[in-house]
Amino acid sequence: MALGALVLRPRAAVMALLNPPQAAALAVRYASKKTGGSSKNLGGKSPGKRFGLKKMEGHYVHAGNIIATQRHFRWHPGAHVGLGKKKYLYALEEGVVRFTKEVYVPNPSNSEAVDLVTRLPKGAVLYKTFVHVVPAKPEGSFKLVAML
Repeated sequence: MALGALVLRPRAAVMALLNPPQAAALAVRYASKKTGGSSKNLGGKSPGKRFGLKKMEGHYVHAGNIIATQRHFRWHPGAHVGLGKKKYLYALEEGVVRFTKEVYVPNPSNSEAVDLVTRLPKGAVLYKTFVHVVPAKPEGSFKLVAML
């Protein structure tokens, strides 16, 4: 009898492995709301661009030094000052920075500028701020004098 039970038991185990019981139908439920935060009011978190003057009036600059960065033309390039790709102003020569306010005379070929000046009231003058670099004379320089 014990021998018959041993024989039946392995056969039942083999049959259970070959024919697993049928699983009941499972209902799968998905989330109706996605996880995560709100997407409102995300602007205003970017850092400032740090536009403005980098060298003030009277500061000594070397060639290539950035004098000012700007988004729109607040300062215009004057003598010995270059204009970069993103409207930044840089020194073309070594010297001292100077600012001047000068009367703006538009180029006649620029129709927008001419239109702006003609719309001003009679007698009004338009001034712009220009940035100049006054070149510093190098000390100890001399010219070679022809030998006698």
